[in-house]
Amino acid sequence: MTGSEPLTILPLTLEPEAAAQAHFKACDRLKLERKQRRMCRRDPGVAETLVEAVSMSALECQYQFRFERWNCTLEGRYRASLLKRGFKETAFLYAISSAGLTHALAKACSAGRMERCTCDEAPDLENREAWQWGGCGDNLKYSSKFVKEFLGRRSSKDLRARVDFHNNLVGVKASGAGVETTCKCHGVSGSCTVRTCWRQLAPFHEVGKHLKHKYETALKVGSTTNEATGEAGAISPPRGRASGVGSADPLPRTPELVHLDDSPSFCLAGRFSPGTAGRRCHREKNCESICCGRGHNTQSRVVTRPCQCQVRWCCYVECRQCTQREEVYTCKG
Repeated sequence: MTGSEPLTILPLTLEPEAAAQAHFKACDRLKLERKQRRMCRRDPGVAETLVEAVSMSALECQYQFRFERWNCTLEGRYRASLLKRGFKETAFLYAISSAGLTHALAKACSAGRMERCTCDEAPDLENREAWQWGGCGDNLKYSSKFVKEFLGRRSSKDLRARVDFHNNLVGVKASGAGVETTCKCHGVSGSCTVRTCWRQLAPFHEVGKHLKHKYETALKVGSTTNEATGEAGAISPPRGRASGVGSADPLPRTPELVHLDDSPSFCLAGRFSPGTAGRRCHREKNCESICCGRGHNTQSRVVTRPCQCQVRWCCYVECRQCTQREEVYTCKG
């Protein structure tokens, strides 16, 4: 989850420790930089939240790309090669990882799992009173600030680092999209004499869908760097798009994902993916695209599934077992 390696596969469970400062060891076991380790150690809830965020982000990435040639393959060698290049896929990895951490931290605050934050305290919502009635807003303000500091800005002279940081910020902002305000009435005989409200983040699937759309419309950017002298300039968007680049901030002022390199086809096995040979596809939807014109194999098989299920009084569901034949389509090698 570091700024240079988003979606690093971390251990999904933390071994219980008897020591009072067990979270120090938990932070040390994670692949964190010095500043990130220090921030992790400040609050016992951070290490657990980091693990949760990585797992949630990786699963969402794989869900959003399940029908694509690149299906968010995160095995070590593929991910490492991908992160060395500035592809659209790399941009999505940075955005989904920062969005996942922002989302998980905001939820951890409202769930009482963090020591340094609690419910959202937006000035226009009476969250302190809402807490008494079981309402607690997700603390997006705290989590956004934490993630920006945690991921940190790299050297302004490094074009790739500026692009990665920009995509991190797109992910952080995406977590705040679709925030819903929940209100609860309470009063005598069900009247609404008093109403308290609190904010809740949208389900993370909505964030993933939002970022997937941004992936599809990502902008390829270049640099005004003079390669002869090696002096770094500002990132410049494609012609016809307003840059909005200021002298103080070299990042493009655009809410879109940005990338530097054209993506490979991902059709054949190579450094960036295992290819699509043998991948299962849907004949009417994506076989032609995923199989890259190589065609697909069709295999017929018999499957047995529960069917005609009925709820029986009081507390169980009774199903029949139905057998049917189905066809499975896989890409040719």
